[in-house]
Amino acid sequence: MQSLRPLYPILTAAGILLAGNGLQGTLIALRGAQEGFSPFLIGFMGASYFAGFFFGCMVITHMLRAVGHIRVFAALAAIAASMTLMLVLVVDPVVWIVLRFIVGFCFSGLFTVMESWINSGIGNEGRARALAVYRIIDLGSVTLSQFMIPLFGTDGFVIFGVMAIMITLSLVPVSLGDRSNPQPPSEVALDVWGVWRLSPVACAASLVAGLTNSAFRLVGPIYAQGIGLSVSDVAIFISLGVIGGVALQYPLGSLSDRWDRRMVLLISSGCAMVTGIVIALFAGSDRIANFVLVTIFAAFALPLYSLAAAHANDNAGKGEFVKIAAVLMFFYSIGAVIGPLASSLLMEQYGLSALFVFSSAVYAIFVAMTAYRMRIRGPVPKSQRGRFTALLRTSPVFARLAQRASERKNGDGER
Repeated sequence: MQSLRPLYPILTAAGILLAGNGLQGTLIALRGAQEGFSPFLIGFMGASYFAGFFFGCMVITHMLRAVGHIRVFAALAAIAASMTLMLVLVVDPVVWIVLRFIVGFCFSGLFTVMESWINSGIGNEGRARALAVYRIIDLGSVTLSQFMIPLFGTDGFVIFGVMAIMITLSLVPVSLGDRSNPQPPSEVALDVWGVWRLSPVACAASLVAGLTNSAFRLVGPIYAQGIGLSVSDVAIFISLGVIGGVALQYPLGSLSDRWDRRMVLLISSGCAMVTGIVIALFAGSDRIANFVLVTIFAAFALPLYSLAAAHANDNAGKGEFVKIAAVLMFFYSIGAVIGPLASSLLMEQYGLSALFVFSSAVYAIFVAMTAYRMRIRGPVPKSQRGRFTALLRTSPVFARLAQRASERKNGDGER
């Protein structure tokens, strides 16, 4: 762990921010429902967050080049904390939609700064270890933060104040830690059509992951509360979705290293589709059934993005990894904007189970598309495939960090 010592401050800040971000998504849904906001308005708030997040991914590099990592981090953390407090000071759906856009922009920039820092601050020998620690921090922070909701409750000011404190405290390790100011990540032009032609299945899978995963994370709390789960149970419900999403990442990834990755994408999305239908038709208000089934659902649904990235990179030429990562993030973001809107509108019209019917319908379309593509195009030869790497959807920089770690592990150098 000696090689990670320079990154302790930024990893500490990452844990605080990931926890605050994971907490806010669930809280907005629960508090919005408590304030009488319709499911569609709450879904609109989720869509607004991801719209701001994607916009942040596009402009953050310019900000880093202008004033450097520390100043950008400080400015965005201050804005995010202030907007979090504004959420409780002005309880109005239109204002919340605007505030969530700003918060999404800020968190996108904050994640990019952190991951750029990690990418620059660690040598090749420690990159895989840094990646593993960062993933553990992400899983632990997001999961544990859910239980702050039953601890502090959704009423009043306290929970919003706690979130603002968490975001503000992330400034401390960054400001007092390593004063180096790494080079900002290089800008990447969005070659959407080029990457689509390279791998339509990977682009479609990223879109599907955005549509369904964002719907679950941002509208799922409304479903859980609507079927009668307590606030504590809602926290467990969302946490199981996070944990389940990690459970099969590497088994499915390992399988995709040996098989045609499209077959694994088809199996994973097909199983998610079937589980979603089972939840919609049979889970009802049964607490345990929902816990078990949502864990299985997430186990197959959440790895789609990482599988898509691995498949796209199998078809890529040398130096195209970052370009692909940016475009897949683009497709994911489009889906993440549409998913909460569409699923919440369907829930309003047809009931709570429409959330999982929506996801299952999306998976069904993707299964049909993948099966068609497998008929007209052969698999990538095994000798040309890279190694699967689990990805977070926090910024395109994470993909670069993951690729370099994978290259180091495989001993392949630059591909």
